[in-house]
Amino acid sequence: MAPVVLNVYDLAPQNQWTIFCGVGIFHSGVEVHGVEYAYGQHDYDYSGIFATNPRDAPGQVVFRESILMGETHLSQAEIHALVQRMGNDYKGTNYHLLQRNCNHFANDLCVQLIGKEAPTWVNRLAGIAVMLHCLIPPS
Repeated sequence: MAPVVLNVYDLAPQNQWTIFCGVGIFHSGVEVHGVEYAYGQHDYDYSGIFATNPRDAPGQVVFRESILMGETHLSQAEIHALVQRMGNDYKGTNYHLLQRNCNHFANDLCVQLIGKEAPTWVNRLAGIAVMLHCLIPPS
């Protein structure tokens, strides 16, 4: 069995205040077998999933916390194959800030590995923004 850990990063310094309201702008990745998997945007029609060292996400992010999600019985090779398959849906060109972002990927990977969703606060702001966007007239 291998631990499955959700690593959460701040994307905005304002998170230090907004987190008390249950929202923030976060990046997340899933750590398992010593590798952290995450998802990002690029302009090509292939997987946007990438692997990094745990708690060392690229870009302007600040590590916030690690959340132990559970344990998986899958081997490193089985997880690699799973992530490769998920890359068919999580292409770089499919990235959407509100509807298909790194937090959606991390949630889906957690569900695949342990049958448990990530905490809702990690992607709550995107969900609120999608809901409010639907209430705003197009013009």
